[in-house]
Amino acid sequence: MDAADGSARAGTIVINGRRIETPVFMPVGTAGSVKALPPHDVESLGATICLGNTYHLYLRPGAEVIRGAGGLHRFIGWNGAILTDSGGFQVFSLQELRRVTAEGVRFRSHLDGSEHLFTPESVVDFQFELGVDIAMVLDVCSPYPASHSDAAADLEVTLGWAARSRDRHRSAVDYTTTALFGIVQGSVYEDLRRHSARALLACGFDGYAIGGLSVGEPKEAMWEMTEATVAELPDVRPRYLMGVGTPEDLIMGIERGIDMFDCVLPTRNARNGTAFTSHGPVPVKAARYARDFDPLDPECDCLTCRRHSRAYIRHLFNAGEISAMMLTTRHNLHFYLTIVRRARRAIMDGRWQIFAREFLAAYAEGDSAATQ
Repeated sequence: MDAADGSARAGTIVINGRRIETPVFMPVGTAGSVKALPPHDVESLGATICLGNTYHLYLRPGAEVIRGAGGLHRFIGWNGAILTDSGGFQVFSLQELRRVTAEGVRFRSHLDGSEHLFTPESVVDFQFELGVDIAMVLDVCSPYPASHSDAAADLEVTLGWAARSRDRHRSAVDYTTTALFGIVQGSVYEDLRRHSARALLACGFDGYAIGGLSVGEPKEAMWEMTEATVAELPDVRPRYLMGVGTPEDLIMGIERGIDMFDCVLPTRNARNGTAFTSHGPVPVKAARYARDFDPLDPECDCLTCRRHSRAYIRHLFNAGEISAMMLTTRHNLHFYLTIVRRARRAIMDGRWQIFAREFLAAYAEGDSAATQ
């Protein structure tokens, strides 16, 4: 780690010659594409790592196509690092289309109903075929709410799979080209979370993710489980809070020692017409912005804000223009990436507490028009 300010910390991950400065936000490119923006635009925003999804890439276009292209980086034209989720959460969300056993998870494709089997070994193998920089183990994400006994049963399967994933990863001749992260599960039960973290540490992984949160539980429970988990994790390995979250969540997570984040929120909300700004969300499709010629965020220096007004972007949405989604997506990703860059600088300068307090206070003010 390069520096720390309380639990908040700034570090650097270097893999395959690619440098990732943390805290970091990873734009989500589930099927090999960040929705509404091509890879070069995402790179121009300063993103150093993006996220893809094993489940979706396995089903379409499949390993053969990506392998033929020379790996996922070349297939999608991305020069930064790539982390792929194992697909465990997507399979979890299929519910009636999947069956979990000690062997793995058997599921039916949401595309054509064809049957497939994911095992810890096959998921590691596929991520090697993709040529990604960071791979995730296959895990079972417990729903919320879940009883303690059900969450414990899910966790034992996850831990068994994690050990098998680690063994498969280490058996590869070139295993150092792809880092493997374990995933802490355990629902909202502190004893299970701590047990999970300790068991994964005993296995030994390149980094540790906190999964199974932000699935409906109260925010207080999410942060309690995060704190309990971080307390068990080593300082010298990256910590990744999966699927979280809002701009406030980034600050709250960094405060608790989280290094890596991903979430669909900035891109999904952008496509639905909501921009994140220094003073809260702006629902730009609202009628009150029809003659608002200010940028989405007067404090933002992204290309969208330098060139276009709220009124213009609202017009594009109303006219059904694709560029509305593109412009808002560019702004939202710039906003998220700027948060983590500013957070890193504040930590390095010993100003984290001041930065966090000022950011949260300004964001809580909200857009004055949005509260009317």
